[in-house]
Amino acid sequence: MSDSKLRQWLRSLRRPSPSHSILTLVGIGLMIGALGVIAFNASMHATSTEAFCISCHEMEANAYAQLQKTTHFNNASGVRPTCSDCHLPREFVPKMIRKVEAAREVWGTMTGIIDTPEKYAAHAPAMKAREISRLRANDSQECRNCHETERMLAVLQSAKAQKYHEAKRVNNKTCIDCHAGIAHPEN
Repeated sequence: MSDSKLRQWLRSLRRPSPSHSILTLVGIGLMIGALGVIAFNASMHATSTEAFCISCHEMEANAYAQLQKTTHFNNASGVRPTCSDCHLPREFVPKMIRKVEAAREVWGTMTGIIDTPEKYAAHAPAMKAREISRLRANDSQECRNCHETERMLAVLQSAKAQKYHEAKRVNNKTCIDCHAGIAHPEN
């Protein structure tokens, strides 16, 4: 690009369009921005549903099948968390970071890295270790979104649970330290 063309292009960026007013250009910009926000929000919602998470065979046949055998799936209270309740932070920045990290599993599905039960089983320990590390780092925030430890009634817990929950409090432990296999037990 020649010097004069570059200067001409830079000048065109500084002055409004000869055919549209500044108000029109601002209005168009605001509409494009609003549509972008709506599209972004819709995509975030769509990719946070259980239907999306188990849409690939690997997750449905493995992680979801494991979940169905636990008290997080069927229990006396009828409360059942979805994939995103446990694996997706609610806060915006941590959620975006987790979405980028989760793209690894989507990529693994698309490229065939985890497309068979055997391949999935081979990668499962590393995936589980990453998720456990993430939960340890954020003090099991996703667990605490549903389980308020301050509201747990120790008298309704077994003696063993009371002992472990007290040790958790005293020793700065987090939920995932003891409950790592609660929703996805080893087969």
